[in-house]
Amino acid sequence: MRTYLVTGGAGFIGSNYIHYMFRKYGDEIRIINVDVLTYAGNLENLRAVEGRDNYTFVRANICDREAIEKIFADNEIDRVVHFAAESHVDRSIVNPGVFVETNVLGTATMLNAARKAWERPDGTYPEGKKFLHVSTDEVYGSLPDDDNAFFYETTPYQPHSPYSASKAGSDMLVKAYMDTYHFPANITNCSNNYGPYQFPEKMIPLMIHNALEGKKLPVYGDGMNVRDWLYVEDHAKAIDLVQEKGRLFETYNIGGHNEKRNIEIVKIILATLREVLPENDPRRAHVNEDLITFVEDRKGHDRRYAIAPDKIKAELGWEPETMFAEGIKKTIRWYFESEEWMAHATSGAYQEYYEKMYAGR
Repeated sequence: MRTYLVTGGAGFIGSNYIHYMFRKYGDEIRIINVDVLTYAGNLENLRAVEGRDNYTFVRANICDREAIEKIFADNEIDRVVHFAAESHVDRSIVNPGVFVETNVLGTATMLNAARKAWERPDGTYPEGKKFLHVSTDEVYGSLPDDDNAFFYETTPYQPHSPYSASKAGSDMLVKAYMDTYHFPANITNCSNNYGPYQFPEKMIPLMIHNALEGKKLPVYGDGMNVRDWLYVEDHAKAIDLVQEKGRLFETYNIGGHNEKRNIEIVKIILATLREVLPENDPRRAHVNEDLITFVEDRKGHDRRYAIAPDKIKAELGWEPETMFAEGIKKTIRWYFESEEWMAHATSGAYQEYYEKMYAGR
């Protein structure tokens, strides 16, 4: 049975990845989920897998060398899927030090622990071992507002926020370990994810939640910034493919082919909410464009991101399956069906779940 060590598995993308892996592989794999449970780590995301014999949760900080090395010492880890990171640009502008600590030093801790556990005396590694570092398109900087310009794996790094700089630093560490130690790894850089379990500080769940509450919908600057949107399950499928078939030491860009301006996203959300809300739902009355409020632009706000997933399609056969019109409906329906989850996430009550589930363990 192959054992996966997933860092940040209680977060948005990590939890969706865990669900996908169990749907696909069932009892053929084992997953150890390591998460420190910051504000964005929510074990309620994983209620459905809590009872599985092949799933283990460990509360630990990826910067804690002893804790991480103990996990490797106590388990035969075959694969590492490294999601754990501070990820919100606004928070990085306010407190950049936390992002450097978690994203750079935490990644170094993970790399050192895996190398210590896997490397043979002659400097080689057993076949099948792999470390997959999950990163972002933000490391590439900003593109011109030109439909023919895209990020490729060869695009030079030019991060503009403390968040993207910290992720660029972690990417460079992984590249250095691959070059210096011939360490078995891959890097993936993805576009903006959306879907179930996303913490409501992020744009799409924030807009859904605020619209349903009749609250203002804050849009940075002129709202014309462009992002490429990737449905989170499509991302999970891509990560699995890179784990299984990706060439060692390679970087793969994972994009959604769903470029939208921020203001367009907000208007699509409003229109979709009006479409899916029942006629007798009182919330329909305040779901309209009057809620849109333009606010002062974010510092260092990149104008456009767009990823070209040509390499992963050519080598591994992956391409996004979920177009935005379909994905946003699936996402909104999930939030409709998960009102308790949203209430806990917005109130902070989800943090009590760990104590209830793991007290005394």
